[in-house]
Amino acid sequence: MKKILGAALLLTLTMAAKSQVKIGFEVSFKEPQAHYAEIEMNLSGIAAKDYVDLKMPVWTPGSYLVREFGKNVESFTATVNGKPAKFQKVTKNTWRVFNAKAAALKVNYRVYAFEISVRTAFIDESHAFLSSAGIFMYPAGMIKNPSTVKIVPFGKWDKVSTGLEPVAGQKFTYHAADFDILFDSPIEVGNQDIFEFTASGVKHEVAMYGGGNYDKERLKVDMAKIVEQGTAIFGDNPNKHYTFIVHNYAQGGGGLEHLNSTVLGASRNAYGTEKGYKGFLSLVAHEYFHLWNVKRLRPIALGPFDYDNENYTTNLWTAEGFTSYYENKLLIRAGATNKTTFLNDLVGGLGTVMNTPGAKFQSASSSSFDAWIIGYRPNENSKNSSISYYSKGEVIGMLMDLEIANATKGAKSLDDVMKAMYEQGKVQKRGYTDAEFKAMVEKISGISFTNFWAKYIDGVDDIDFEKFFAYAGIDAKAEIASPNKPYTGATLTVSRTVNVGGVSRNSPAWIQGLNVNDEILALDGSSIAEEMRNIKLPNPGLTLENLPTIAKKQVGDVVEVTVKRDGMEKKISLTLNESPNVRIKASYNDNATAQQLAVRKRWMGV
Repeated sequence: MKKILGAALLLTLTMAAKSQVKIGFEVSFKEPQAHYAEIEMNLSGIAAKDYVDLKMPVWTPGSYLVREFGKNVESFTATVNGKPAKFQKVTKNTWRVFNAKAAALKVNYRVYAFEISVRTAFIDESHAFLSSAGIFMYPAGMIKNPSTVKIVPFGKWDKVSTGLEPVAGQKFTYHAADFDILFDSPIEVGNQDIFEFTASGVKHEVAMYGGGNYDKERLKVDMAKIVEQGTAIFGDNPNKHYTFIVHNYAQGGGGLEHLNSTVLGASRNAYGTEKGYKGFLSLVAHEYFHLWNVKRLRPIALGPFDYDNENYTTNLWTAEGFTSYYENKLLIRAGATNKTTFLNDLVGGLGTVMNTPGAKFQSASSSSFDAWIIGYRPNENSKNSSISYYSKGEVIGMLMDLEIANATKGAKSLDDVMKAMYEQGKVQKRGYTDAEFKAMVEKISGISFTNFWAKYIDGVDDIDFEKFFAYAGIDAKAEIASPNKPYTGATLTVSRTVNVGGVSRNSPAWIQGLNVNDEILALDGSSIAEEMRNIKLPNPGLTLENLPTIAKKQVGDVVEVTVKRDGMEKKISLTLNESPNVRIKASYNDNATAQQLAVRKRWMGV
């Protein structure tokens, strides 16, 4: 009993200490045209110590790369009782403020923000996008403490969009229950175009920056359908409100999920085309599915976070790859695409994996673990040695879904696994292990997935896609994408010179030693200027075999390539092969059996 009372007293004292500490931020913009935010941080009620360490995260959740946000901090100052306080930078992301046991202190610093992406802060005269992990510091040991954020918009800016909870009666002031929530809540400040819709009982705000040819009324309807289809899978929508921050640029893309918001990059004039509109809805579906998958249903390594270091997991093939897979399922169930397009999109993803040489050398689990060193910073050889956990995970999701539906004769699907794992996570209040996910797949399907894991998750086996598609009455086969056409395996980059941009493993260019960055001078004596005369640019898919001299040759012929490498000319003879790349052809079998049709219906959900 004494031990219980002691523990209770300790918990009470800890909670009391936490409640006495007050942390507040004020963000203003004196020079937005120069891309700066001004941050004032006030702490009070802190313990009587000689110093306080303030830390800036080195990465942002959802984007698995150490980005060193501390590099953007400047003009750091501190005051205690209105007087300048001594401080010292003790690590790359830690500022130690010597407060002489004072209970309160104030810190000011500036953040330079000029990197356009969904995961990094950007400020100019038109708006400010604050990716919170790169803006706000936290006191060491106080990651679970609450804080408030007051935004002071610049000039004629008059809107703030964020998933943070507003503080009643205080304009542009918000509350975060802890720093995990603050770092997971981006903030858009400016004159964004805002519209709203309600779906699954949740109010959704859409904040559009950058203009565009979007139709707000159409988006309200279609985005609501996606929300409702996602909610239907999991049985509940865990938010009171949700915010979409959309940055529309001349060319835009990408998204980053957050607890009750997301940031999307889009092309402002693409909404008017069928392809562009579907692409935007796919992005919405992907990031909204993350509301459950990864933000709540998550690998155990992804929370609570270590903001100082990499957080390794072998499960990004579920966290990201399954989300890529489900964006297609949400679209067809929302009526935003049809059965033919649904199948073609999945087949396209399968082809991407099969035509990536690195898929033979890196597993899905290894790809997940290596996200920190490969995923966000690929080099010229990455396609030969690695595979994206997005691409491979999407394929794994499809195969697993079909396997479960077939094993249960259409009674169950991957949807049931995802919902069960979501519910389990709520009870356990933690993330899942790989073994726990596998166990749930086996429980729902009633069969062993040990061989499946060994082949497709931890292994690099060829994908037996014909078997899996047949479960749903789909006929599928692979064929050479460019039969009897000469192939070199070298892609080109074109600027003032024509250079080798990439070399595929085991291709003629690989075998004969053509190097990335080699400048192409001539083919069989024909100058590169002559070769390029009739090539229309820009052509990001330009390959060496697209050039006229090689295009006229046959498989088995030899071409002499003259290159300049390190200022010296070199001749390389390539024996042309047939491309190993395949394309998958798939179609629905009109004579599918009753079980195949049941599997198909359960799999697609329509």
